[in-house]
Amino acid sequence: MNRPAILLTTAALALGTLVPATVAGPAAAAPVAGGAAPASARGPAAVAAGHSHPQVLGVRGVGVYRIGASLASLTTNGHIDWTVPTCGGVVHAGATGSWAGVILLAFRDGRLVEVGTATAPPQSPAGATVGMSFDELEAIYGRRGSLIRNDAGDAEAYLVRVGSRVELFTGHPIRPGVGYFQVGPASFVERNFRQGASC
Repeated sequence: MNRPAILLTTAALALGTLVPATVAGPAAAAPVAGGAAPASARGPAAVAAGHSHPQVLGVRGVGVYRIGASLASLTTNGHIDWTVPTCGGVVHAGATGSWAGVILLAFRDGRLVEVGTATAPPQSPAGATVGMSFDELEAIYGRRGSLIRNDAGDAEAYLVRVGSRVELFTGHPIRPGVGYFQVGPASFVERNFRQGASC
């Protein structure tokens, strides 16, 4: 894995520990759009203060941050806060509005190929979130998902395939369980986990 990717991952994980703006109120007690939380969920999903967006991050993306969206268009429309060009045509970016500090974005050749979070919510359409154990993911997904290891054999993650796209739940560096949840095409998200960044 290259240094910019390590820095972004570290920033994302740090963000997950620094975002204390969770409020257990009426919005948190309400079921998430699309159904009730699974039995394995750890209590009601907390809602970050000031966030009125849907709490579901799926393989198509979330809100205006749809897989395949143009970086230029999102920037022009005020949906991109910052960018960090890396190599191989990949640009990492931060969202604005209610998604600021909640999701991180990756664009390849100007198109969105990854949306990730180190916070909970958002959750997957099945109800999986950052902070769950891999056993809890197994209970939610059953045969639809599997625990995988990277090619170097030094990291594990839980992978759920949805057509040519994936949900990927990677470990946390200092505690057991999920520290980062990302979605996008398998050719980018899964490949980067298994092989590391290409440059």
